[in-house]
Amino acid sequence: MHRLSSLTSRISSLCKSPHSVISTAPNPTNSMEVEVKLRLPNAVTHQRVSSILSPYHLKTHAQENIFFDGPNSELSSKLAVLRLRFYDVDAQCIISLKAKPLISNGISRIEEDEEPIDPSIGRACVSEPWRLVLLDSSRIIRRVREEYGIGEKGLVCLGGFRNVRAVYEWNGLKLELDETHYDFGMNYEIECESSDPERAKDLLEEFLKSHGINYSYSSVSKFAIFRSGKLPQ
Repeated sequence: MHRLSSLTSRISSLCKSPHSVISTAPNPTNSMEVEVKLRLPNAVTHQRVSSILSPYHLKTHAQENIFFDGPNSELSSKLAVLRLRFYDVDAQCIISLKAKPLISNGISRIEEDEEPIDPSIGRACVSEPWRLVLLDSSRIIRRVREEYGIGEKGLVCLGGFRNVRAVYEWNGLKLELDETHYDFGMNYEIECESSDPERAKDLLEEFLKSHGINYSYSSVSKFAIFRSGKLPQ
C-alpha cells in the first residue's frame, strides 16, 4: 500500500518536476522508422540463423510490449498506437507513439516518436492506465491528448506480447533476430533498420539464400498480428 501511494505521489509530481522520470534529451517528433522485415518460417530456421550469426552477436534483450488506445479507439481509428516497452524485466522502459504504418515488399515505414520513462511508473500505468494521462512532462502524452483527443476518460490497456531480440553487427548492418511470443503462437523475424533499406534488403536476402534459409517478406506488423489474434499464413 505504501509503495502504491509512493508511485501515485511520483506521478502526480510530474507536472511540477518533469525531470524526475522523463528524459529531456532532444528527440525528433514524427521521425520515420524504416526497416527491412523478413519472416522466418519456424523455430528451427530461427535457431539456424542465430547459430550462423553468433560470431557477430552484440546483445540479447527480453522485451515486454504493452499497448494502449482511447476508450473509443481514438488512436487506432487514426492508424496510431501507444506502446510501453519494458527491457529485461524492468531495466528500462520506453514509451512510443507510432502512426501511419506502411509495409510493402519486406520494407516497413512508420512514423515514430519515443522517450524513456521510469520503469516503476510504466508498471503503475499498466496496472492503472488512467495514470498515463497524468504524465504532463511527457511530450508523447501531450501529443496523445492534443492530437488524438484523449481527455478525462484516459486510456485503456489492450494487452500485449513478449519478444526476445538478439542484436548483431554484420556487414555494416545492425540485425535484430526476433522470437515473438503471442498467446496464440510464436513468430520469427529478422529485421534491419536502415537509411538505405533496398541495399540492406539485398544484402540480407543474399545472406539467407547463400545459407539455404527459407524466408518470406513480412506483410504485417507485430502489433497487427497481436490484434488479429492469429499468426500470418
